[in-house]
Amino acid sequence: MSKVALITGASRGIGRSIALELARSGISVAINYNSSYEKAKELLYEIKKFNENVNIYKADVSNEIEVSEMVHKIESDLGEIDILVNNAGISQIGLFTDMTSRERDRMIGVNLIGAMNVTKAVLPSMIYYKSGNIINISSMWGEVGASCEVVYSASKAGLIGFTKALAKEVAPSGIRVNCISPGVIDTDMNSELTASDIEELIDGIPLKRIGTPNDIAKAVGWLISDSAEYITGVVLSVNGGMVI
Repeated sequence: MSKVALITGASRGIGRSIALELARSGISVAINYNSSYEKAKELLYEIKKFNENVNIYKADVSNEIEVSEMVHKIESDLGEIDILVNNAGISQIGLFTDMTSRERDRMIGVNLIGAMNVTKAVLPSMIYYKSGNIINISSMWGEVGASCEVVYSASKAGLIGFTKALAKEVAPSGIRVNCISPGVIDTDMNSELTASDIEELIDGIPLKRIGTPNDIAKAVGWLISDSAEYITGVVLSVNGGMVI
């Protein structure tokens, strides 16, 4: 029986590439989405061309009840979840003093609490079977902070701390918890950047290009593989050398 992976925020961008990467390797894939139903459906049909063991599941990861219902449905449809990729995230550029408390709470709720909600829901099964892989998608700004992205940086830094602490806690149960910290990636999240913005960013990247969602997907594929079976609690920076 193939392993089962849940990828949150998988309807587009990095999550979409991760879903495709894992599905191509024969893993059964649960595609989580919140509002992007059409995108999730498109991905479902694309994966079904080569892997029938896939389905889409709507849930707001910041809502613990919705998350619990989603996980129960996935377990009923596909089986116990072996791999969790906490990818769902939102961003907002602007001064910290201009951000409303509602915007702040929403960002922390999705980016950090959301990952905690989904992880808590899948852990009992992983602990029971003494096996599992959890990958949290953070950001280079979680490592060094970004002006005008203060709350986003804080939420992603929280994911790094969550990764390291949880890795220690669940390692005796045979569960590995790791974190990937992307740099500038060509996704909708960066669609507001102008061509001159991109050029300026590339000037600061030693490898002289921005990343692709597939760069992150390949890193996920390696971290969950047997090749990385002795690795847990790490932050794998995939940023072209922008933050070293």
